[in-house]
Amino acid sequence: MESIDPVLPPRKVAGSRSEMTELILPNDANTLGNLLGGRLMHHIDLVGAIAAYRHARAHVVTASMDHIDFIAPVHVGDLLILKSTLNRAFRTSMEVGVKVWVEHTIDGTLRHVASAYLTFVAVDPQGHRVRVPPLETETEEDKRRYHDAGRRREQSQHERERKLNARAGS
Repeated sequence: MESIDPVLPPRKVAGSRSEMTELILPNDANTLGNLLGGRLMHHIDLVGAIAAYRHARAHVVTASMDHIDFIAPVHVGDLLILKSTLNRAFRTSMEVGVKVWVEHTIDGTLRHVASAYLTFVAVDPQGHRVRVPPLETETEEDKRRYHDAGRRREQSQHERERKLNARAGS
């Protein structure tokens, strides 16, 4: 059961943006010298959680990694740069978008290597869901991400219903 809190004042997208940088070392890589996909997912989860924490000002748990694109490999010696932004706040959950780049440490060039969408749920210390503040969008990009997150949520809900109906019919 969800806790009922008074209406929370909205928080701006800019207040939750987060960035994290990691140097990729040999213990992060496979035998080809590429960053392990699971290690990249771990970093994405961390930077996404930081944005969700900043917005909710509460504990958060990862509910799902709704989508991830591995666009290009990350190599030992690359600087991994992860940036997260809150896309939308619902009642107790939040969608966070994460983009990942690598910076070549010698020439300073940047490459987009991955993108992901994650859903986090705010919880109290006992693990019960708590309300999150609404999200205040300011820029056209914020507004686009906000609306796109709503469409993704609808699609996800339809997919869950389809799976439940398919199981019930089996």
